[in-house]
Amino acid sequence: MANNAKKQSFLGGAAILASAVAIVKLVGAVYRIPVNNLLSAEGKTYFKVAYDIFNVLMTVSTAGLPLAISKLTSRAHATGRENEKRKLFRTSIWLFLGIGLAGSLLMFFGASQLADLQRQPMAAPAIRALAPTILCVSLLACMRGYTQGQGNMTPTAVSQVIEVTFKLGVGLPLAWYLIRVVQKGVAYGAAGAILGVTVSEIIALGFMALYLFRHRDNPALSDDVPPSSSALMKQVLHIGIPITLSNSAMSLLTMLDTTIVLRRLADIENQLPSAPSVLFGQYGYGTDLVNLPPSFVFPVTMSLIPFVAAALARHEHQRANRVVSSALRLIALLAIPAGVGLSVLSGPILLLLYPAQVQDAIACAPLLRVQGVACIFICLMNLTNAILQSYGKEKIPIYTMVAGGVTKIAMNYVLVGTPSINIMGAPISTLCCYLVIAGFNLYFVWKYSPEKPRYLQIFAKPAIASVAMGLSAWAAHGLLSRLLAGPGSGYLAGAAATLGAIAVAVVVYGILVLALRILRAEDLESVPHGKKLAKILRLK
Repeated sequence: MANNAKKQSFLGGAAILASAVAIVKLVGAVYRIPVNNLLSAEGKTYFKVAYDIFNVLMTVSTAGLPLAISKLTSRAHATGRENEKRKLFRTSIWLFLGIGLAGSLLMFFGASQLADLQRQPMAAPAIRALAPTILCVSLLACMRGYTQGQGNMTPTAVSQVIEVTFKLGVGLPLAWYLIRVVQKGVAYGAAGAILGVTVSEIIALGFMALYLFRHRDNPALSDDVPPSSSALMKQVLHIGIPITLSNSAMSLLTMLDTTIVLRRLADIENQLPSAPSVLFGQYGYGTDLVNLPPSFVFPVTMSLIPFVAAALARHEHQRANRVVSSALRLIALLAIPAGVGLSVLSGPILLLLYPAQVQDAIACAPLLRVQGVACIFICLMNLTNAILQSYGKEKIPIYTMVAGGVTKIAMNYVLVGTPSINIMGAPISTLCCYLVIAGFNLYFVWKYSPEKPRYLQIFAKPAIASVAMGLSAWAAHGLLSRLLAGPGSGYLAGAAATLGAIAVAVVVYGILVLALRILRAEDLESVPHGKKLAKILRLK
């Protein structure tokens, strides 16, 4: 990448990635919502089983090692060691190639065995269709870590938009064709939807490779002597393995958790209102929505690590503390209202999104009510993991995530296996799991931060504003539902009431953010046109 590439600030980089995530999630909703309506709860289970297995293998290649590359690249770039930066990338790409190839082969040739392990043999076609994606995602992760380490988030953002666009353009039509035209059933429909993911990753990989080729550096511009390839690899593994273990632990525990939930449901199948695959698919509808807010935390964490690492390399501890504090405030501002909103409007939102699966949406509403609260702690977990990793405490998230995972598995085994609770035990255990992890992480962030974060100051006002917002949304939906009720009123009336309630919630929360002075001028300084926006909003 050219040395004169425009460097982006922490919040500027986060804003670029957040903008991409907004586009990705919008287009992704256009993909996933109709796919879920096509697949039904049963097909959703096959889709989710394949994705849980995929996430375990993907996490190994994308969770820690790319962040290590980003961190080391940032250090080298900040101190002018350009030859070291380039050699780091050339060395690392081979590691990612090997990891990705191994994961792809395992998924493709072991699809039947992996599906049987989850007691869902019909998920095998979906697992096999997803197999090539591991290789593509691994190589993409290396390339993205390299560009992000230089403070350039734009290639990552563009490649993410390419991914979701082609996923929509290929996966949705293919799923519709297999289910509605040739009538292959929801198992093959899930495989068709997932095949769109594979095609999208191949296209995105081609874009990133072309970008790096066109923006390659001129070696003559730097005269530093880089360490040996083995020394660089040791640095990558030293930083990346603990982060990978912490994230892989949760992915492994999630897959194990899925297995336990499905097996415990199978044990009491005769006492259930629906088949285990249907109940688990209903739970998956809520999981899709809960995963949206944490995806907006990801840009903050990806920007946080390289910028904090660069600040620490230059011994700018005060700057590093400011970045961490801004990140905590930003997540509190976004995560708490998102979780409250999902919980309060769980039923109306599900009915809005899944009109073709009304019974499944109604059944999922109580599950999402609990998952919405859990969403807040998932966001906090992701951010605090990144903060601890930025300060060189990579091993702590491993222990805290294992503690949360064990809590989740133990509670699922007991609660899901109780006939009167059954699938409701899954979101309850999820909430307890992330509450444990976030609680431990917040303690260790406070312990190891040079300047102790003031949690009450950071979280109290967003929590008060979010509760008020939730009450206004609940009241607005009830009022609009009564006003729009009448002969012939159906989906459109319900949709209007839900969208109206969301609009009221957004306005109320926006007013409270300004009235309570939750947002600070310094939080917008690095965002494009942020100073002008802060002046308009009269932020201090």
